[in-house]
Amino acid sequence: MRYSELFAPTLREIPAEAEVVSHRLMLRAGMIRKTTSGVYSYLPLAQRSLRKISEIVREEMNRAGGQEVGLPIVQPAELWQETGRWAVYGDEMFRLKDRHLREFCLGPTHEEIITDLVRGEVQSYRQLPLLLYQIQNKYRDERRPRFGLMRCREFIMKDLYSFDRDEAGLDVSYQKMYDAYCRVFSRCGLQYRVVEADPGAIGGTGSHEFMVLAGSGEAEIAFCDNCGYASNVEKTETRPELWQEGLSPGEKELVATPGVKTVEEVSRRLNLSPKDIIKTLFYETDQGPVAVVIRGDREVNEVKLKNKLDCLWLEMMGDDRIRELTGAPAGSVGPIGLKGIKILAESEVPLLVQAVAGANQEGYHYRGVNPGRDFPLDVVADLRLIEEGEDCPKCGSPLGLTRGIEVGHIFKLGTKYSSALKARVLDEKGQEQLMIMGCYGIGVSRTLAAAIEQNYDEDGIKLPLPIAPMHVIVVPVSWQDEAQRSAAETIYQELNARGIEVLLDDRQDRAGVKFKDADLIGFPFRVTIGPKTLKEGKAEVKDRRTGEVQIKKIVEIADYISDIIKEGLRANEN
Repeated sequence: MRYSELFAPTLREIPAEAEVVSHRLMLRAGMIRKTTSGVYSYLPLAQRSLRKISEIVREEMNRAGGQEVGLPIVQPAELWQETGRWAVYGDEMFRLKDRHLREFCLGPTHEEIITDLVRGEVQSYRQLPLLLYQIQNKYRDERRPRFGLMRCREFIMKDLYSFDRDEAGLDVSYQKMYDAYCRVFSRCGLQYRVVEADPGAIGGTGSHEFMVLAGSGEAEIAFCDNCGYASNVEKTETRPELWQEGLSPGEKELVATPGVKTVEEVSRRLNLSPKDIIKTLFYETDQGPVAVVIRGDREVNEVKLKNKLDCLWLEMMGDDRIRELTGAPAGSVGPIGLKGIKILAESEVPLLVQAVAGANQEGYHYRGVNPGRDFPLDVVADLRLIEEGEDCPKCGSPLGLTRGIEVGHIFKLGTKYSSALKARVLDEKGQEQLMIMGCYGIGVSRTLAAAIEQNYDEDGIKLPLPIAPMHVIVVPVSWQDEAQRSAAETIYQELNARGIEVLLDDRQDRAGVKFKDADLIGFPFRVTIGPKTLKEGKAEVKDRRTGEVQIKKIVEIADYISDIIKEGLRANEN
Protein backbone atom coordinates (compact mmCIF):
# COMPACT_ATOMS: atom_id res chain seq x y z
CA MET A 1 0.00 0.00 0.00
CA ARG A 2 1.03 3.59 -0.59
CA TYR A 3 0.79 6.17 2.16
CA SER A 4 -1.11 8.54 -0.13
CA GLU A 5 -3.90 5.93 -0.22
CA LEU A 6 -3.88 5.14 3.52
CA PHE A 7 -6.68 6.45 5.71
CA ALA A 8 -4.69 7.23 8.86
CA PRO A 9 -5.29 10.84 9.95
CA THR A 10 -2.49 11.40 12.47
CA LEU A 11 -2.60 14.17 15.09
CA ARG A 12 0.25 16.29 16.40
CA GLU A 13 -1.55 17.52 19.53
CA ILE A 14 -2.48 15.27 22.46
CA PRO A 15 -6.29 15.02 22.60
CA ALA A 16 -7.67 16.51 25.82
CA GLU A 17 -10.12 13.62 26.29
CA ALA A 18 -7.38 10.96 26.42
CA GLU A 19 -6.39 9.85 29.93
CA VAL A 20 -4.01 6.96 29.31
CA VAL A 21 -1.15 6.28 26.90
CA SER A 22 -2.97 3.82 24.64
CA HIS A 23 -5.92 6.18 24.21
CA ARG A 24 -3.66 9.12 23.39
CA LEU A 25 -1.50 7.20 20.96
CA MET A 26 -4.34 5.42 19.16
CA LEU A 27 -6.06 8.74 18.57
CA ARG A 28 -2.84 10.44 17.48
CA ALA A 29 -1.80 7.53 15.23
CA GLY A 30 -5.12 7.64 13.37
CA MET A 31 -6.17 4.20 14.63
CA ILE A 32 -9.49 5.07 16.30
CA ARG A 33 -12.01 7.88 16.47
CA LYS A 34 -14.67 8.41 19.11
CA THR A 35 -18.27 8.09 17.93
CA THR A 36 -19.88 8.69 21.31
CA SER A 37 -18.93 8.01 24.93
CA GLY A 38 -17.44 4.52 25.14
CA VAL A 39 -18.00 3.76 21.44
CA TYR A 40 -15.21 3.97 18.86
CA SER A 41 -14.73 3.52 15.13
CA TYR A 42 -11.72 1.40 14.21
CA LEU A 43 -9.73 2.91 11.36
CA PRO A 44 -7.69 0.73 8.96
CA LEU A 45 -4.51 0.52 11.05
CA ALA A 46 -6.37 -0.57 14.19
CA GLN A 47 -8.51 -2.94 12.15
CA ARG A 48 -5.39 -4.64 10.80
CA SER A 49 -4.00 -5.20 14.31
CA LEU A 50 -7.36 -6.36 15.65
CA ARG A 51 -7.64 -8.85 12.79
CA LYS A 52 -4.20 -10.24 13.65
CA ILE A 53 -5.06 -10.61 17.33
CA SER A 54 -8.36 -12.27 16.38
CA GLU A 55 -6.58 -14.70 14.06
CA ILE A 56 -4.08 -15.68 16.76
CA VAL A 57 -7.00 -16.26 19.12
CA ARG A 58 -8.89 -18.24 16.47
CA GLU A 59 -5.90 -20.45 15.69
CA GLU A 60 -5.36 -21.29 19.35
CA MET A 61 -9.03 -21.95 20.04
CA ASN A 62 -9.14 -24.28 17.04
CA ARG A 63 -5.92 -25.98 18.13
CA ALA A 64 -7.51 -26.67 21.53
CA GLY A 65 -10.56 -28.25 19.90
CA GLY A 66 -12.83 -25.22 19.81
CA GLN A 67 -15.45 -24.78 17.10
CA GLU A 68 -16.45 -21.30 15.99
CA VAL A 69 -20.10 -20.26 16.02
CA GLY A 70 -21.97 -16.99 15.57
CA LEU A 71 -24.47 -16.10 18.27
CA PRO A 72 -27.06 -13.29 18.19
CA ILE A 73 -26.29 -9.94 19.74
CA VAL A 74 -29.99 -9.26 20.39
CA GLN A 75 -31.07 -11.66 23.15
CA PRO A 76 -34.62 -12.31 24.45
CA ALA A 77 -35.36 -11.43 28.06
CA GLU A 78 -37.00 -14.83 28.64
CA LEU A 79 -33.67 -16.64 28.65
CA TRP A 80 -32.16 -14.22 31.15
CA GLN A 81 -35.28 -14.52 33.27
CA GLU A 82 -34.83 -18.31 33.34
CA THR A 83 -31.40 -17.91 34.94
CA GLY A 84 -32.56 -15.04 37.17
CA ARG A 85 -30.01 -12.63 35.76
CA TRP A 86 -32.48 -10.30 34.03
CA ALA A 87 -33.41 -8.75 37.37
CA VAL A 88 -29.92 -8.70 38.89
CA TYR A 89 -27.47 -7.96 36.06
CA GLY A 90 -27.86 -4.27 36.72
CA ASP A 91 -27.66 -1.00 34.85
CA GLU A 92 -24.80 -2.21 32.64
CA MET A 93 -27.28 -4.14 30.49
CA PHE A 94 -28.60 -2.37 27.40
CA ARG A 95 -32.33 -3.22 27.35
CA LEU A 96 -34.79 -2.63 24.52
CA LYS A 97 -38.28 -3.58 23.33
CA ASP A 98 -39.47 -4.55 19.89
CA ARG A 99 -42.69 -3.32 18.21
CA HIS A 100 -44.63 -6.02 20.07
CA LEU A 101 -43.23 -4.75 23.40
CA ARG A 102 -41.20 -7.92 23.94
CA GLU A 103 -38.07 -7.25 25.99
CA PHE A 104 -34.55 -7.88 24.71
CA CYS A 105 -31.01 -6.93 25.60
CA LEU A 106 -27.82 -6.33 23.66
CA GLY A 107 -25.56 -9.21 24.66
CA PRO A 108 -23.10 -8.30 27.41
CA THR A 109 -22.19 -12.01 27.53
CA HIS A 110 -23.64 -15.21 26.06
CA GLU A 111 -24.02 -17.89 28.74
CA GLU A 112 -27.80 -17.99 28.36
CA ILE A 113 -27.80 -18.10 24.56
CA ILE A 114 -25.15 -20.81 24.22
CA THR A 115 -26.72 -22.98 26.93
CA ASP A 116 -30.12 -22.69 25.26
CA LEU A 117 -28.56 -23.70 21.94
CA VAL A 118 -26.78 -26.73 23.37
CA ARG A 119 -29.71 -27.96 25.49
CA GLY A 120 -31.81 -28.15 22.35
CA GLU A 121 -29.25 -30.08 20.31
CA VAL A 122 -27.23 -32.29 22.70
CA GLN A 123 -28.97 -35.26 24.34
CA SER A 124 -26.23 -37.83 25.01
CA TYR A 125 -22.98 -37.82 26.95
CA ARG A 126 -21.41 -39.21 23.76
CA GLN A 127 -21.80 -35.75 22.19
CA LEU A 128 -19.55 -34.24 24.85
CA PRO A 129 -17.17 -32.55 25.40
CA LEU A 130 -18.05 -29.47 23.36
CA LEU A 131 -16.03 -26.27 23.11
CA LEU A 132 -17.92 -23.57 21.19
CA TYR A 133 -16.64 -20.03 20.70
CA GLN A 134 -17.24 -16.79 18.85
CA ILE A 135 -15.41 -13.51 18.25
CA GLN A 136 -17.99 -10.76 18.36
CA ASN A 137 -18.95 -7.34 19.71
CA LYS A 138 -20.28 -7.14 23.26
CA TYR A 139 -22.33 -4.34 24.81
CA ARG A 140 -22.19 -3.08 28.39
CA ASP A 141 -23.54 0.28 29.49
CA GLU A 142 -20.53 1.26 31.58
CA ARG A 143 -21.35 3.91 34.15
CA ARG A 144 -18.15 5.71 33.33
CA PRO A 145 -16.56 4.66 30.03
CA ARG A 146 -12.92 5.74 30.02
CA PHE A 147 -9.38 5.00 28.93
CA GLY A 148 -10.25 4.56 25.26
CA LEU A 149 -10.56 0.87 24.36
CA MET A 150 -9.83 -0.21 27.92
CA ARG A 151 -13.34 0.39 29.22
CA CYS A 152 -15.94 0.72 26.48
CA ARG A 153 -19.65 0.29 25.98
CA GLU A 154 -19.02 -1.63 22.77
CA PHE A 155 -15.99 -3.88 22.48
CA ILE A 156 -14.69 -6.97 20.68
CA MET A 157 -14.50 -10.16 22.70
CA LYS A 158 -13.79 -13.83 22.17
CA ASP A 159 -15.99 -16.00 24.38
CA LEU A 160 -15.76 -19.78 24.48
CA TYR A 161 -18.06 -22.11 26.43
CA SER A 162 -17.21 -25.68 27.37
CA PHE A 163 -19.75 -28.43 28.03
CA ASP A 164 -18.64 -31.61 29.78
CA ARG A 165 -20.32 -34.61 31.34
CA ASP A 166 -18.56 -34.30 34.73
CA GLU A 167 -16.12 -32.27 36.82
CA ALA A 168 -13.16 -34.31 35.59
CA GLY A 169 -14.07 -33.35 32.04
CA LEU A 170 -14.34 -29.70 33.04
CA ASP A 171 -10.86 -29.87 34.54
CA VAL A 172 -9.53 -31.07 31.17
CA SER A 173 -11.36 -28.34 29.21
CA TYR A 174 -10.26 -25.69 31.70
CA GLN A 175 -6.61 -26.72 31.38
CA LYS A 176 -6.88 -26.68 27.59
CA MET A 177 -8.08 -23.10 27.72
CA TYR A 178 -5.49 -22.12 30.33
CA ASP A 179 -2.73 -23.40 28.05
CA ALA A 180 -4.32 -21.88 24.94
CA TYR A 181 -4.55 -18.47 26.60
CA CYS A 182 -0.88 -18.63 27.54
CA ARG A 183 -0.06 -19.33 23.89
CA VAL A 184 -2.31 -16.48 22.69
CA PHE A 185 -0.68 -13.81 24.82
CA SER A 186 2.82 -15.17 24.25
CA ARG A 187 2.21 -15.11 20.50
CA CYS A 188 0.99 -11.52 20.77
CA GLY A 189 4.41 -10.70 22.25
CA LEU A 190 3.05 -9.56 25.63
CA GLN A 191 4.43 -9.79 29.16
CA TYR A 192 1.64 -11.16 31.33
CA ARG A 193 0.84 -13.00 34.54
CA VAL A 194 -1.83 -15.58 35.21
CA VAL A 195 -3.50 -14.83 38.54
CA GLU A 196 -6.14 -16.42 40.71
CA ALA A 197 -9.30 -14.35 40.51
CA ASP A 198 -12.80 -13.84 41.83
CA PRO A 199 -15.52 -15.12 39.47
CA GLY A 200 -17.67 -12.01 40.02
CA ALA A 201 -21.10 -11.77 38.38
CA ILE A 202 -20.38 -14.66 36.00
CA GLY A 203 -20.43 -17.07 38.93
CA GLY A 204 -18.85 -20.49 39.33
CA THR A 205 -15.90 -21.80 41.31
CA GLY A 206 -12.37 -21.76 39.85
CA SER A 207 -11.26 -18.63 38.03
CA HIS A 208 -8.04 -17.16 36.61
CA GLU A 209 -7.30 -13.80 35.04
CA PHE A 210 -4.63 -13.12 32.43
CA MET A 211 -3.03 -9.77 33.17
CA VAL A 212 -0.82 -7.76 30.84
CA LEU A 213 1.69 -6.05 33.12
CA ALA A 214 1.50 -2.26 32.85
CA GLY A 215 1.76 0.60 35.32
CA SER A 216 -1.52 2.02 34.04
CA GLY A 217 -3.44 -1.16 34.84
CA GLU A 218 -6.66 -0.86 36.81
CA ALA A 219 -6.08 -4.16 38.61
CA GLU A 220 -3.51 -4.74 41.33
CA ILE A 221 -1.74 -8.10 41.44
CA ALA A 222 -0.08 -9.81 44.38
CA PHE A 223 2.74 -12.16 43.39
CA CYS A 224 5.37 -14.34 45.01
CA ASP A 225 8.74 -14.73 43.34
CA ASN A 226 9.55 -17.72 45.54
CA CYS A 227 6.70 -20.11 44.70
CA GLY A 228 5.13 -18.43 41.64
CA TYR A 229 1.80 -17.69 43.35
CA ALA A 230 -0.12 -14.77 41.86
CA SER A 231 -3.63 -13.45 42.35
CA ASN A 232 -5.75 -10.38 41.94
CA VAL A 233 -5.64 -8.51 45.27
CA GLU A 234 -9.43 -8.84 45.36
CA LYS A 235 -8.88 -12.58 45.71
CA THR A 236 -5.63 -12.79 47.69
CA GLU A 237 -5.97 -14.50 51.05
CA THR A 238 -4.45 -12.68 54.02
CA ARG A 239 -2.92 -13.98 57.23
CA PRO A 240 -3.97 -12.20 60.45
CA GLU A 241 -1.16 -10.27 62.10
CA LEU A 242 -0.84 -10.66 65.87
CA TRP A 243 -1.09 -7.28 67.58
CA GLN A 244 -1.47 -6.31 71.23
CA GLU A 245 -0.08 -9.73 72.12
CA GLY A 246 0.34 -10.07 75.90
CA LEU A 247 -2.13 -7.32 76.78
CA SER A 248 -4.99 -8.09 79.17
CA PRO A 249 -8.52 -6.71 78.80
CA GLY A 250 -9.29 -3.57 80.76
CA GLU A 251 -12.30 -1.38 81.38
CA LYS A 252 -13.52 0.61 78.43
CA GLU A 253 -13.35 4.36 78.93
CA LEU A 254 -15.18 7.20 77.17
CA VAL A 255 -12.74 9.90 76.02
CA ALA A 256 -13.39 13.23 74.34
CA THR A 257 -11.99 13.60 70.81
CA PRO A 258 -13.42 16.92 69.57
CA GLY A 259 -12.83 17.70 65.91
CA VAL A 260 -11.20 14.31 65.34
CA LYS A 261 -12.53 12.44 62.29
CA THR A 262 -9.88 10.22 60.72
CA VAL A 263 -7.86 7.24 61.96
CA GLU A 264 -4.69 9.31 61.68
CA GLU A 265 -6.17 12.12 63.79
CA VAL A 266 -7.40 9.68 66.44
CA SER A 267 -4.03 7.96 66.65
CA ARG A 268 -2.23 11.31 67.08
CA ARG A 269 -4.71 12.58 69.67
CA LEU A 270 -4.51 9.40 71.78
CA ASN A 271 -0.84 8.66 71.02
CA LEU A 272 -1.61 5.21 69.65
CA SER A 273 -0.79 3.22 66.52
CA PRO A 274 -3.49 3.01 63.82
CA LYS A 275 -3.28 -0.74 64.48
CA ASP A 276 -4.88 -0.11 67.89
CA ILE A 277 -7.94 1.52 66.33
CA ILE A 278 -11.08 -0.19 65.11
CA LYS A 279 -12.42 1.47 61.99
CA THR A 280 -16.17 1.04 61.37
CA LEU A 281 -17.54 1.27 57.85
CA PHE A 282 -21.21 1.09 56.90
CA TYR A 283 -22.64 -0.40 53.72
CA GLU A 284 -26.05 -0.54 52.15
CA THR A 285 -26.79 -3.94 50.58
CA ASP A 286 -29.78 -5.71 49.07
CA GLN A 287 -29.92 -7.57 52.41
CA GLY A 288 -30.08 -4.39 54.47
CA PRO A 289 -27.44 -2.24 56.19
CA VAL A 290 -24.26 -3.86 57.53
CA ALA A 291 -21.28 -2.61 59.51
CA VAL A 292 -17.72 -3.78 58.86
CA VAL A 293 -15.10 -3.41 61.58
CA ILE A 294 -11.46 -3.52 60.54
CA ARG A 295 -8.12 -2.47 62.00
CA GLY A 296 -7.39 1.20 61.43
CA ASP A 297 -4.39 0.60 59.15
CA ARG A 298 -6.25 -1.78 56.83
CA GLU A 299 -8.62 -1.38 53.87
CA VAL A 300 -11.84 -3.32 53.27
CA ASN A 301 -11.86 -5.66 50.28
CA GLU A 302 -15.36 -5.10 48.93
CA VAL A 303 -15.21 -8.16 46.66
CA LYS A 304 -14.52 -10.42 49.65
CA LEU A 305 -17.24 -8.62 51.60
CA LYS A 306 -19.80 -9.08 48.85
CA ASN A 307 -18.92 -12.76 48.53
CA LYS A 308 -19.16 -13.30 52.28
CA LEU A 309 -22.58 -11.68 52.41
CA ASP A 310 -23.61 -13.45 49.19
CA CYS A 311 -25.40 -10.24 48.27
CA LEU A 312 -26.28 -8.93 44.84
CA TRP A 313 -24.99 -5.42 45.44
CA LEU A 314 -23.41 -3.22 48.07
CA GLU A 315 -22.29 0.39 48.29
CA MET A 316 -20.74 2.63 50.92
CA MET A 317 -23.31 4.37 53.05
CA GLY A 318 -23.66 8.14 52.82
CA ASP A 319 -23.06 10.46 55.80
CA ASP A 320 -26.75 11.32 56.27
CA ARG A 321 -27.73 7.67 56.39
CA ILE A 322 -24.91 6.90 58.88
CA ARG A 323 -26.11 9.66 61.19
CA GLU A 324 -29.68 8.39 60.87
CA LEU A 325 -28.63 4.88 62.00
CA THR A 326 -26.07 5.79 64.69
CA GLY A 327 -26.89 9.32 65.80
CA ALA A 328 -23.31 10.37 65.08
CA PRO A 329 -21.24 11.57 62.11
CA ALA A 330 -18.93 9.18 60.28
CA GLY A 331 -15.82 10.26 62.24
CA SER A 332 -17.29 9.22 65.60
CA VAL A 333 -19.12 5.97 64.77
CA GLY A 334 -18.29 2.55 66.16
CA PRO A 335 -19.73 -0.94 66.70
CA ILE A 336 -20.76 -0.57 70.36
CA GLY A 337 -24.50 -0.35 70.89
CA LEU A 338 -25.52 -0.72 67.25
CA LYS A 339 -29.12 -1.92 66.96
CA GLY A 340 -30.44 -4.05 64.11
CA ILE A 341 -27.26 -3.88 62.07
CA LYS A 342 -25.24 -6.97 61.23
CA ILE A 343 -21.58 -6.57 62.25
CA LEU A 344 -18.86 -8.27 60.22
CA ALA A 345 -15.40 -8.29 61.75
CA GLU A 346 -12.21 -8.57 59.74
CA SER A 347 -10.18 -11.50 61.04
CA GLU A 348 -7.62 -9.30 62.85
CA VAL A 349 -10.22 -7.47 64.95
CA PRO A 350 -10.83 -10.34 67.46
CA LEU A 351 -7.06 -10.35 68.13
CA LEU A 352 -7.28 -6.83 69.61
CA VAL A 353 -7.61 -6.71 73.39
CA GLN A 354 -7.62 -2.99 74.18
CA ALA A 355 -8.75 -1.06 71.14
CA VAL A 356 -10.16 2.36 70.35
CA ALA A 357 -13.53 2.72 68.59
CA GLY A 358 -16.03 5.45 67.91
CA ALA A 359 -18.62 5.91 70.66
CA ASN A 360 -21.53 6.88 68.37
CA GLN A 361 -21.48 10.28 70.04
CA GLU A 362 -20.09 13.22 68.13
CA GLY A 363 -16.60 14.07 69.38
CA TYR A 364 -16.15 10.93 71.53
CA HIS A 365 -14.38 7.57 71.32
CA TYR A 366 -14.00 4.58 73.63
CA ARG A 367 -10.61 3.32 74.80
CA GLY A 368 -10.04 -0.18 76.12
CA VAL A 369 -12.60 -1.73 73.77
CA ASN A 370 -12.61 -5.52 73.79
CA PRO A 371 -14.18 -7.08 70.67
CA GLY A 372 -16.63 -9.82 71.55
CA ARG A 373 -17.12 -8.46 75.04
CA ASP A 374 -18.18 -4.94 74.16
CA PHE A 375 -19.88 -5.64 70.85
CA PRO A 376 -20.99 -8.81 69.06
CA LEU A 377 -18.98 -10.40 66.26
CA ASP A 378 -21.75 -11.73 64.05
CA VAL A 379 -19.30 -12.81 61.34
CA VAL A 380 -15.49 -13.05 61.44
CA ALA A 381 -13.75 -13.40 58.07
CA ASP A 382 -10.87 -12.31 55.88
CA LEU A 383 -12.33 -9.06 54.54
CA ARG A 384 -9.27 -6.95 53.78
CA LEU A 385 -6.91 -6.09 50.97
CA ILE A 386 -3.42 -7.58 51.01
CA GLU A 387 -0.46 -5.22 51.41
CA GLU A 388 2.99 -5.39 49.83
CA GLY A 389 5.48 -7.41 51.88
CA GLU A 390 2.86 -9.54 53.64
CA ASP A 391 3.26 -13.30 53.71
CA CYS A 392 2.41 -15.34 50.64
CA PRO A 393 -0.62 -17.54 51.49
CA LYS A 394 1.12 -20.51 49.82
CA CYS A 395 4.71 -20.40 51.05
CA GLY A 396 4.99 -17.51 53.52
CA SER A 397 7.55 -15.51 51.51
CA PRO A 398 7.02 -11.74 51.12
CA LEU A 399 4.53 -10.78 48.42
CA GLY A 400 5.13 -8.12 45.82
CA LEU A 401 2.49 -5.93 44.21
CA THR A 402 2.28 -4.83 40.61
CA ARG A 403 -0.40 -3.50 38.29
CA GLY A 404 -1.95 -5.18 35.31
CA ILE A 405 -4.65 -4.94 32.65
CA GLU A 406 -7.07 -7.83 32.52
CA VAL A 407 -7.21 -9.17 28.96
CA GLY A 408 -8.50 -12.69 29.60
CA HIS A 409 -10.62 -14.44 32.22
CA ILE A 410 -11.51 -18.12 32.52
CA PHE A 411 -14.17 -19.60 34.82
CA LYS A 412 -15.36 -22.97 35.99
CA LEU A 413 -19.11 -22.42 35.91
CA GLY A 414 -20.15 -25.89 37.03
CA THR A 415 -23.94 -26.26 36.80
CA LYS A 416 -24.88 -22.62 37.45
CA TYR A 417 -26.44 -22.18 33.99
CA SER A 418 -27.16 -25.77 33.00
CA SER A 419 -29.22 -26.18 36.17
CA ALA A 420 -31.20 -22.98 35.63
CA LEU A 421 -31.83 -23.78 31.96
CA LYS A 422 -32.21 -27.55 32.46
CA ALA A 423 -29.40 -28.46 30.06
CA ARG A 424 -29.07 -32.21 30.59
CA VAL A 425 -27.69 -35.27 28.83
CA LEU A 426 -28.32 -38.97 29.28
CA ASP A 427 -25.44 -40.96 30.77
CA GLU A 428 -24.49 -44.60 30.12
CA LYS A 429 -27.36 -45.78 32.28
CA GLY A 430 -29.93 -43.61 30.58
CA GLN A 431 -30.05 -41.26 33.59
CA GLU A 432 -30.28 -37.49 33.10
CA GLN A 433 -27.21 -35.54 34.19
CA LEU A 434 -26.64 -31.80 34.15
CA MET A 435 -23.90 -30.67 31.80
CA ILE A 436 -20.87 -29.14 33.51
CA MET A 437 -19.85 -25.80 32.01
CA GLY A 438 -16.93 -23.42 31.79
CA CYS A 439 -16.61 -20.04 30.09
CA TYR A 440 -13.50 -18.34 28.78
CA GLY A 441 -13.20 -14.74 27.55
CA ILE A 442 -10.54 -12.66 25.82
CA GLY A 443 -10.97 -8.94 25.27
CA VAL A 444 -9.65 -8.59 21.72
CA SER A 445 -9.92 -4.81 21.47
CA ARG A 446 -8.69 -4.46 25.06
CA THR A 447 -5.67 -6.63 24.22
CA LEU A 448 -4.65 -4.12 21.55
CA ALA A 449 -4.90 -1.24 24.02
CA ALA A 450 -3.02 -3.23 26.68
CA ALA A 451 -0.27 -4.07 24.18
CA ILE A 452 0.24 -0.37 23.53
CA GLU A 453 0.28 0.39 27.27
CA GLN A 454 3.18 -2.04 27.50
CA ASN A 455 4.97 -1.08 24.27
CA TYR A 456 5.58 2.60 23.62
CA ASP A 457 8.14 5.37 24.05
CA GLU A 458 8.10 9.15 23.85
CA ASP A 459 7.85 8.98 20.04
CA GLY A 460 4.90 6.62 19.77
CA ILE A 461 3.78 3.00 19.56
CA LYS A 462 6.14 -0.01 19.50
CA LEU A 463 3.78 -2.93 18.96
CA PRO A 464 5.28 -6.43 18.80
CA LEU A 465 5.80 -7.72 15.28
CA PRO A 466 2.90 -10.27 15.28
CA ILE A 467 0.23 -7.64 15.97
CA ALA A 468 1.72 -4.52 14.37
CA PRO A 469 -0.62 -3.17 11.67
CA MET A 470 2.12 -3.39 9.02
CA HIS A 471 5.69 -4.65 9.20
CA VAL A 472 7.73 -2.18 7.16
CA ILE A 473 7.56 1.39 5.97
CA VAL A 474 9.81 2.53 3.12
CA VAL A 475 10.63 6.24 3.37
CA PRO A 476 12.44 8.17 0.64
CA VAL A 477 13.72 11.39 2.18
CA SER A 478 12.55 13.29 -0.92
CA TRP A 479 9.82 11.80 -3.08
CA GLN A 480 10.59 14.40 -5.74
CA ASP A 481 14.12 12.99 -6.16
CA GLU A 482 13.90 10.48 -9.02
CA ALA A 483 16.76 8.29 -7.80
CA GLN A 484 15.32 8.02 -4.26
CA ARG A 485 11.85 7.40 -5.64
CA SER A 486 13.12 4.66 -7.95
CA ALA A 487 15.07 2.91 -5.17
CA ALA A 488 12.08 3.11 -2.82
CA GLU A 489 9.77 1.66 -5.47
CA THR A 490 12.22 -1.22 -6.07
CA ILE A 491 12.42 -2.14 -2.38
CA TYR A 492 8.66 -1.78 -2.00
CA GLN A 493 7.91 -4.08 -4.92
CA GLU A 494 10.45 -6.67 -3.81
CA LEU A 495 9.07 -6.77 -0.26
CA ASN A 496 5.55 -7.08 -1.63
CA ALA A 497 6.65 -9.99 -3.79
CA ARG A 498 7.96 -11.75 -0.67
CA GLY A 499 4.63 -11.40 1.13
CA ILE A 500 5.82 -8.71 3.54
CA GLU A 501 3.28 -6.12 4.70
CA VAL A 502 4.89 -2.90 3.51
CA LEU A 503 3.84 0.73 3.21
CA LEU A 504 5.55 3.08 0.76
CA ASP A 505 5.59 6.68 1.99
CA ASP A 506 5.00 8.46 -1.30
CA ARG A 507 3.97 11.73 0.29
CA GLN A 508 5.69 14.95 -0.67
CA ASP A 509 6.06 16.02 2.95
CA ARG A 510 9.29 16.88 4.71
CA ALA A 511 11.40 13.95 5.92
CA GLY A 512 10.83 14.95 9.55
CA VAL A 513 7.06 14.63 9.14
CA LYS A 514 7.45 11.18 7.61
CA PHE A 515 9.79 9.99 10.37
CA LYS A 516 7.48 11.27 13.09
CA ASP A 517 4.48 9.49 11.60
CA ALA A 518 6.46 6.27 11.17
CA ASP A 519 7.53 6.32 14.83
CA LEU A 520 4.07 7.35 16.04
CA ILE A 521 2.33 4.47 14.25
CA GLY A 522 5.14 2.12 15.18
CA PHE A 523 6.11 0.19 12.05
CA PRO A 524 8.56 -2.47 13.31
CA PHE A 525 11.07 -1.62 10.54
CA ARG A 526 11.75 1.59 8.66
CA VAL A 527 13.80 1.66 5.47
CA THR A 528 15.10 5.16 4.72
CA ILE A 529 16.52 6.10 1.33
CA GLY A 530 18.56 9.27 1.60
CA PRO A 531 20.98 11.03 -0.74
CA LYS A 532 24.17 10.08 1.15
CA THR A 533 23.60 6.34 1.46
CA LEU A 534 22.04 6.15 -1.99
CA LYS A 535 25.30 7.32 -3.59
CA GLU A 536 26.83 4.08 -2.28
CA GLY A 537 23.82 1.99 -3.38
CA LYS A 538 22.71 1.57 0.21
CA ALA A 539 19.83 2.45 2.53
CA GLU A 540 19.21 2.65 6.26
CA VAL A 541 17.21 -0.02 8.06
CA LYS A 542 15.98 0.91 11.55
CA ASP A 543 14.45 -1.48 14.10
CA ARG A 544 11.69 0.49 15.88
CA ARG A 545 11.78 -1.58 19.07
CA THR A 546 15.53 -1.53 19.68
CA GLY A 547 16.47 1.64 17.80
CA GLU A 548 19.29 -0.29 16.10
CA VAL A 549 20.28 1.05 12.66
CA GLN A 550 21.87 -1.03 9.91
CA ILE A 551 23.22 0.27 6.61
CA LYS A 552 22.48 -2.31 3.90
CA LYS A 553 22.93 -2.54 0.16
CA ILE A 554 19.66 -1.82 -1.59
CA VAL A 555 19.86 -5.10 -3.48
CA GLU A 556 20.08 -6.99 -0.16
CA ILE A 557 17.38 -5.18 1.81
CA ALA A 558 14.36 -7.16 0.66
CA ASP A 559 15.97 -10.50 1.56
CA TYR A 560 17.40 -9.13 4.81
CA ILE A 561 14.09 -7.75 6.09
CA SER A 562 12.05 -10.65 4.77
CA ASP A 563 14.24 -13.14 6.63
CA ILE A 564 14.04 -11.18 9.90
CA ILE A 565 10.26 -10.80 9.76
CA LYS A 566 9.48 -14.34 8.69
CA GLU A 567 11.80 -15.77 11.33
CA GLY A 568 10.25 -13.53 13.97
CA LEU A 569 6.73 -14.59 13.02
CA ARG A 570 7.68 -18.28 12.84
CA ALA A 571 9.29 -18.18 16.28
CA ASN A 572 6.17 -16.58 17.68
CA GLU A 573 3.87 -19.24 16.27
CA ASN A 574 5.55 -22.10 18.18
